[in-house]
Amino acid sequence: MDYIELNIKVSPRKPWTEIIIADLAENGFESFVETDEGLLAYGSESDVDFASPMVNTMLGDVHDGFEAEIVTTIIPKQNWNEQWESDFQPVFVDEYCTILAPFHTSIDVVGMPIIIQPQMSFGTGHHQTTYMMTKSLFELESMPENVLDMGTGTGVLAFVAEKLGAQKVVAVDIEDWSVENTKENALRNSCTKIEAILGNIDEVPQEKFGLILANINKNVLKMHLAGYANRMDKNSLLLLSGFFTTDTDELIHDANEVGLSLVSLMEKENWACMKLIKN
Repeated sequence: MDYIELNIKVSPRKPWTEIIIADLAENGFESFVETDEGLLAYGSESDVDFASPMVNTMLGDVHDGFEAEIVTTIIPKQNWNEQWESDFQPVFVDEYCTILAPFHTSIDVVGMPIIIQPQMSFGTGHHQTTYMMTKSLFELESMPENVLDMGTGTGVLAFVAEKLGAQKVVAVDIEDWSVENTKENALRNSCTKIEAILGNIDEVPQEKFGLILANINKNVLKMHLAGYANRMDKNSLLLLSGFFTTDTDELIHDANEVGLSLVSLMEKENWACMKLIKN
């Protein structure tokens, strides 16, 4: 299966870069790298909805409120790693953690090292949401024994959870290559307590987790909030990201409807990350 890369140069960058990412994420694009001139967006040919009015408008010549220059490239599956390696720079999550690739051999690691070979998965730490979720894990008072990582991507958050003390981490993704990537990256990080599962919340065992992680787009979060709540005991925690600050009130309302209350909110460049607790 081939991948599509959109190299989007947009002016003005703010707030249009964030708006474009949110729109593309709802139409099959799953990985994003912000650049000095805009962003790179990636999605598989089978998942991108080219019939979507939004995608057609994005790829057209006329845009409302911004100017965009877009170059579309087809990336054969076997060349995905090469493409990522050309773009992937180490990520420093404050003093807590350095997310790097196996080919980063000459950098000074700060804090906990997490080694990721991205392949076709989302979650290298470059995006603001992954950064905030990683930081939130380090700032928990303690790490629960059982952790559920929904939309695990490369497995970054699952590895951090285990290294911070989790005794069991169930890492779930709807893409088979993400599940395989998580297994491979677990070996790179000497993680032995992670179970990678293909599917969504319906495939998650009916057990209780002390912490659930979900860095997914807003619509999926809203759809699955009740499923998350059903797998939480009283005082279990839920970390959510993948949405804009303008979406927080809507998500807080929906979370309250299923017995979850807001504990704290983090923001970074118009993206949000919230910590919720089961009542």
